[in-house]
Amino acid sequence: MLLQKLRRLVFGSFYLLAATALASGNVMSAAAAAPPIADFFANPEFSDVRLSPDARHLAVLVLGPNGRKRLAVVNVLDQTIKVVAQFDDADVGEVEWVNPERLVLSTRDYQNAPGEQRYAPGLYAVNRDGSDFRQLAERGFAPNLSTSIYKPLPWHTWLTGQRGAQDSSFIYVRSTVYTARREVDYTALLRLDTITGRSTPVAAPGKVRRWLLDQDGEPRIAVTKARNVETIQYRDPASGAWRQLAQFDAYLKGKDAFTPLAFGPDGTLYVSARIDSDTLNLYAYDLAANRIDPAPVMALDGYDFSGSLLVGKGKLLGLRYLAERRGTRWFDQAMAATQAGIDAALPHTVNLISVAPRAATPFLVVASYADVQPVSFSLLDSKTGQLTPIGASMPRIQAAQMSRQKLVHYAARDGLTIPAWLTLPGNSDGRNLPLVVMVRGGPYVRGSSWQWHGEVQFLASRGYAVLEPEFRGSTGFGSKLFHAGWKQWGLKMQDDIADGARWAVQQGVADGQRICIAGGSYGGYAALMGLVNDPDLYRCGIDLAGVTDIGLLYTGHWSFASDMSDDWKHYGMPELIGDPVKDAAQFKATSPIAQAARITQPLLLAYGALDQRVPLYHGKQFHAAMKQHNRQVEWVVYEEEGHGWSLPKNRVDFWSRAERFLDRHIGKHGAAAKKE
Repeated sequence: MLLQKLRRLVFGSFYLLAATALASGNVMSAAAAAPPIADFFANPEFSDVRLSPDARHLAVLVLGPNGRKRLAVVNVLDQTIKVVAQFDDADVGEVEWVNPERLVLSTRDYQNAPGEQRYAPGLYAVNRDGSDFRQLAERGFAPNLSTSIYKPLPWHTWLTGQRGAQDSSFIYVRSTVYTARREVDYTALLRLDTITGRSTPVAAPGKVRRWLLDQDGEPRIAVTKARNVETIQYRDPASGAWRQLAQFDAYLKGKDAFTPLAFGPDGTLYVSARIDSDTLNLYAYDLAANRIDPAPVMALDGYDFSGSLLVGKGKLLGLRYLAERRGTRWFDQAMAATQAGIDAALPHTVNLISVAPRAATPFLVVASYADVQPVSFSLLDSKTGQLTPIGASMPRIQAAQMSRQKLVHYAARDGLTIPAWLTLPGNSDGRNLPLVVMVRGGPYVRGSSWQWHGEVQFLASRGYAVLEPEFRGSTGFGSKLFHAGWKQWGLKMQDDIADGARWAVQQGVADGQRICIAGGSYGGYAALMGLVNDPDLYRCGIDLAGVTDIGLLYTGHWSFASDMSDDWKHYGMPELIGDPVKDAAQFKATSPIAQAARITQPLLLAYGALDQRVPLYHGKQFHAAMKQHNRQVEWVVYEEEGHGWSLPKNRVDFWSRAERFLDRHIGKHGAAAKKE
């Protein structure tokens, strides 16, 4: 009934994948037609399901008839639905419950690329029955809808992304203050009344970059930054005075560094840190003694802790974490039993349960996903065990047509163990396949986890094996792997990627004559350097918004402002990537532009004209260098795009080009040409 009602609200249809569909051989049959490319790169149709603080209502984002996301509120008791916010020129973006009766929301624009967008997100509030709709922050030149006697806050006002007290009409919002160079200077915090629009600033202990609210929704931690020095300050709940907890290098961290994560319902501060461990673990912080309790609350074997607290009815119920995949450790026995029941009913998906902080009903929200299934949502009555489908984010994706992903490990040439994600086409025997080595951007981030990925699944649906190495420099797998990647662009980081491709050949998975390297941002750089360093290994390359010269990251932003701060360039990049003076010889040896004459393989280059991270200048200069000697270079510029493709039409266009490119060089047509 609920699913049928929601269907009538949206443009398109919902599809909730049942456990039986996943269990019935969830790989493509050899005779099945490949899914249309547009299915992989569409924007989600259904997202952001949030329980009200009392668990009596759901806030959901669904597509409207104009293709714009709108906010609907569902009464979970009688399943009535009301649309409470929608815009003709924008989508509803972030949503938070202010209290059980009121919500706050921002906007986004999913139908226009960055170069076509005219407005800021703005901020609005509305009651769950659609009444008292009020504009709280401006959208630049967009019409002002406020009826308050107070002037709306400026366009650079944002939600905190943290759960507030949810027991009054007040919330805290962030206001970004910029320098004359349009860099972020600091972030102010304001206490905002969502009914009147009145706001008051919070006294800050310096130039704050990050605020953390406590268990009562009050500001308790402020992280300030001055050049490369990060300081963590704590606000005493009784006096309101700030005091320093710690100070360390903002970019290099150090052994005593920690990151404040959240406050528990009893006021305990939880932090992530490395204490005699290669990995980040979760600890309780003793605020009275100004030290970390030595025994970890949670430690994951082989993974840095990344996650959140799960709180309900004044108790710490459990922890959400990311290892190979997302998971939950419940401290509450009733919730552990509920989780076991859901997992038994849906054994082939990761099932993440969301709880309301002060639930007055037995309802919970369950988000389910797998490597072959994008996330879908359902409503659980924990008293009866009834599971009611709500909706699916990408209903056109069918698990039976997708391919399995698994985490593998291989040894780099110097013995370092490298994790990697391997996806094999579901309609193949997994042997002697054309291989795409997909290199992510960053590079100092974690790349992937066990879940559905549109780009990877698209390539697998076209018959390609996909390998995604977590090369040295990656985070999330411990400090040894991370630190091994410092100043290794084009060197050992590049070797790790090549060693992964050769491992796939040795395992019999990949055809050694049909390997292509592809990636975006840093991954685009790695694709180019792969063609330089290992011409015998890679038959072709795909560069999406890739860095073409490390030196240009420091100097190549004269056309408009870079989105990388001067502090990062001065204090972070020289240590992690390299110093433009001290490491000038290394930069030249590992510069795709300087080494362009060595690239003779076919290459697909794609850039966004409005990219502020890797400006179009990178691509143009490299393309000019390549044209002198290599006629197998395809070039495309998306005039309205930035660092990556925001519009489905551009994602479809680019990956259609990539599909044809791969087919010619390592696909069926490439294999046929090789035999001839």
